[in-house]
Amino acid sequence: MVGPGVWLRAYASGYVKKNAELAVTGPYAHTRNPLYLGSMLIAFGFAGASRSVWIFLALAILFALIYAPTIRSEEEFLRGHFPGFDDYAKRVPRLLPRITAAPAAAGEGGVFSRALYFQHREYNALLGAVAIYAVLALRIYFSR
Repeated sequence: MVGPGVWLRAYASGYVKKNAELAVTGPYAHTRNPLYLGSMLIAFGFAGASRSVWIFLALAILFALIYAPTIRSEEEFLRGHFPGFDDYAKRVPRLLPRITAAPAAAGEGGVFSRALYFQHREYNALLGAVAIYAVLALRIYFSR
């Protein structure tokens, strides 16, 4: 789950033009919060690797306590700044993705931008995941 989470965050970051345009294409045509979903996949992937139910449960509680109010707050901001948000929210689920992409309304669009990916420094998620994998590999190697 870590790899798909890193990929989803990278893919989503290339569509975000913060506070300038409502992202509704790419991964945003499947879920309104692909960045949060990607973070959850990463975290739960590492939690699964730990084989600890307690870590998994702690993460689930933390995500519920942190992300639920954050998502609601961000949606209120988007609703106030982008007139098309309510229509978009009717077509695209909040977190769990729809299988097929929601059709974009007239005038909505956008394509992946590598420049945005780098502007948002999303490569840090990849570097973090690689670092954690390296620590886990070293731990396994030296615990023999």
